[in-house]
Amino acid sequence: MRRELTEEEKLHRFEEIFKSLNECPVTITLKIIGGKWKPTILYLIDMGINRFGEMHRRLPGISKRMLTNHLRELEADGIVDRKVFAQVPPKVIYSLTEVGRTLEPIFVAMEEWGLKYGSTKAANGNGKIPE
Repeated sequence: MRRELTEEEKLHRFEEIFKSLNECPVTITLKIIGGKWKPTILYLIDMGINRFGEMHRRLPGISKRMLTNHLRELEADGIVDRKVFAQVPPKVIYSLTEVGRTLEPIFVAMEEWGLKYGSTKAANGNGKIPE
């Protein structure tokens, strides 16, 4: 089990990581999976909703162009794989790559946090999560 770091150790660790990456690792992650639509697109793909039309129907408000652009960006970043089947009409399936699957614990944590925050906000109207 990992011991709790002191504030000084946390700061030193952050500085070393920042120095090696030239950027905060959380910022790097959010550049890849952040934004209005990407987390939901990845969540849908992780749940097995992997066809363009099905994703588009489940994301009210997203344009086909925006969905296409995000899927292309995620593919270019190595997070999503796009497989085209040679048939008429064309069939395209999206899936998480091996690298994309490493995000699954993040999806689970975000889902749990969102459920807790959402239910608390609905219950008391202020969105504060009791400690």
